[in-house]
Amino acid sequence: MADATNKIAIVTGAGTGVGRAASLALMNAGFTVVLAGRRMEMLEETKKLGDNVGKSLCVSADMTNPGSIAALFAKVMDTYGRLDVLFNNAGMGAPPVNFEDLTLEQWQAVVNTNLTGPFLCTQHAFRIMKDQNPRGGRIINNGSISAHAPRPFSAAYTSTKHAITGLTKASNLDGRMYDIAVGQVDIGNAATPMTDRMVAGPGVMQPDGTMKHEPRMDAKAVGDAVAYMAGLPLDANVLFMTVMATKMPFVGRG
Repeated sequence: MADATNKIAIVTGAGTGVGRAASLALMNAGFTVVLAGRRMEMLEETKKLGDNVGKSLCVSADMTNPGSIAALFAKVMDTYGRLDVLFNNAGMGAPPVNFEDLTLEQWQAVVNTNLTGPFLCTQHAFRIMKDQNPRGGRIINNGSISAHAPRPFSAAYTSTKHAITGLTKASNLDGRMYDIAVGQVDIGNAATPMTDRMVAGPGVMQPDGTMKHEPRMDAKAVGDAVAYMAGLPLDANVLFMTVMATKMPFVGRG
């Protein structure tokens, strides 16, 4: 593992769930972590949880606002003068409605957050990483099991996660000349507020139309995976990693 001392990482959506778990894991590994998100109170809570293991900086940022994204990266450069790791984590889903009832506004909200936001963040990271000294860095994208197999009523979310896979491959290729390594972690059923519905009420719909509860895993497992990827030397890369609840209904039929 590469020495993370004095290395700077940005985590988007750092206030809750996987973003919080990854931020804490990165701090524990020695990174200084810039906690980015819309709700400053949640970012401050993540910072407080990590105060005993590492250093962090909270920055309010809206991943649907290009100006806010630009200000985030400008703040990082003004404060630290470099960027070593970007975890494109912030994301959202649309309401689980019939495909034909999904509105254009709902579709665009998911695309703006899950795809356009990471694209813009990756562009800013490229500009910084290719010109800094030492040159290069690492970008990790939050994918999903949905990048492999969708759930019913998930057209917007699933489409963006498939697109993230394309962004990962393309930016990995384009980053090679600048020593920028890009990878993706595909997550299945991490225990976060986004997946609470999997264990509440009737559960979530299965491909055959039935409803059931699904097993989840501690989000810390994902955070540790992100920290492992981030800690690799730049001559090594995890292009894709799947971290999933062992017993979730993904492998097999049914």
